[in-house]
Amino acid sequence: MGRRPMMARLIAWLCFGVGIALPALAPGGPAPALDAPVRAAMADPPSGGAAQRRDARPGISDLDRRRLASAAEGLAPQRPGVVDAYVVVAALDSDPVFGREAREAARVLARRYDAAGRTLLLAGYDGRSIDPLPRGGLETLETALNHVGRLIDPDEDALILYVTAHGTPAGLAWRDQGAFIATLPPTWLNYVLRHGRLRNRLVIISACFSGVFLPALASPEGAVITAAAADRTSFGCASDNDWTFFGDALLNHALRKSQPLAAAFGEARGLVGAWEARGKLIPSNPQIAVGPQAAAWLRPIEARMPKDASAPVGRPAIEAMDQAVAANH
Repeated sequence: MGRRPMMARLIAWLCFGVGIALPALAPGGPAPALDAPVRAAMADPPSGGAAQRRDARPGISDLDRRRLASAAEGLAPQRPGVVDAYVVVAALDSDPVFGREAREAARVLARRYDAAGRTLLLAGYDGRSIDPLPRGGLETLETALNHVGRLIDPDEDALILYVTAHGTPAGLAWRDQGAFIATLPPTWLNYVLRHGRLRNRLVIISACFSGVFLPALASPEGAVITAAAADRTSFGCASDNDWTFFGDALLNHALRKSQPLAAAFGEARGLVGAWEARGKLIPSNPQIAVGPQAAAWLRPIEARMPKDASAPVGRPAIEAMDQAVAANH
């Protein structure tokens, strides 16, 4: 078999950044207006601005807003004296792999962190089922985080945020219907979290170059996990996959088990490393930062984790790579 067919198969499962390198907000610069997130993030900026726009039309619709409002209104209230976790999961890309990963990630995190009735899922079509979900985007993500910020006791409760998307060296790429809409830079997400007083938080970002979020989001009370270092790609985001490499390792395997967060990250990092070595890939080098005060909210929530592990679901992320390699022999 020739080199070109083999390369086509490899491209089908390798997950690279989408090739859009946009300047992020300058440190110390003005934050985007909170009640106009999409205008701020998508406006054609002056030189050195936050993001650049290609096509705003796919974006978030009134239907997405209504669906999110309905889901947010149905969230259970926080319980005084109990450390409640509120889960927000967002797929910032219409590629079906991200929709599938987000759906199962929401189930895994809600189960692990006792967040049934306290979970918001933002995800587009997954290629298999039609369900009434609001799509992920800068506007819906900010709205969801703001709503959680109003519900929680910021001194007691915690946010669990999982975002899956394509990444660039400047941040996450928000794409819909194949069109790039905007970049979500680390400074934007940090601003939204701070404005919502979401100090107690676990932020997990599954994307190429996602380590760029670590310096901006690391905090004494928080924990941050990224699928890759700031200068590395991650793998497995072909449209017909059920999981990215990192999503499969962390969500579909490690976090299903009754083990502390650090141990789960170690297991996931080992799995990803083994899969990358098997494919002779440049290591993505997943990252973690846990603040010294995070244990105050993390331990009580982890103490309520189910004792029995749930079973992994979906097509293993490594399967497509193995099939591509086998087809070349």
